[in-house]
Amino acid sequence: MASLWRAVIGGQNNNSEDYGGVEFWSNPERTGWLTKQGEYIKTWRRRWFVLKQGKLFWFKDSDVTRVSRPRGVVPVASCLTAKGAEDVLNKQNAFELSTRNETMYFIADSEKEKEDWINSIGRSIVQNSRSVTDSEIVDYDNKH
Repeated sequence: MASLWRAVIGGQNNNSEDYGGVEFWSNPERTGWLTKQGEYIKTWRRRWFVLKQGKLFWFKDSDVTRVSRPRGVVPVASCLTAKGAEDVLNKQNAFELSTRNETMYFIADSEKEKEDWINSIGRSIVQNSRSVTDSEIVDYDNKH
């Protein structure tokens, strides 16, 4: 999980270039409060989340403007799944975001909010993941 968090938290300067040029303050695809588990100290903290252009940003408060600085950002294209995690955490309205190597956990305020976030993030994963082209597919069974 540490590598995802390093990518997430790594060098935050004061220009939008650090966020892939994404203007997170303007017309986001989805926003809302979620409770997020910390990486090192496994406490739960309520944060304002903004999903835009394949990035999931979080902030301490919901008053997000051009000068706001995200507390973190996840490149959604690096995620493989967004799915419910009530059974894993034993908490209602919990869901997870998983990459090949790590998993981040969140808790929504309601079942509907959880489902809406999972759907929005899932759509973003599909839209922002690089498609595999035919030339990149290797069929080892047909290689001679």
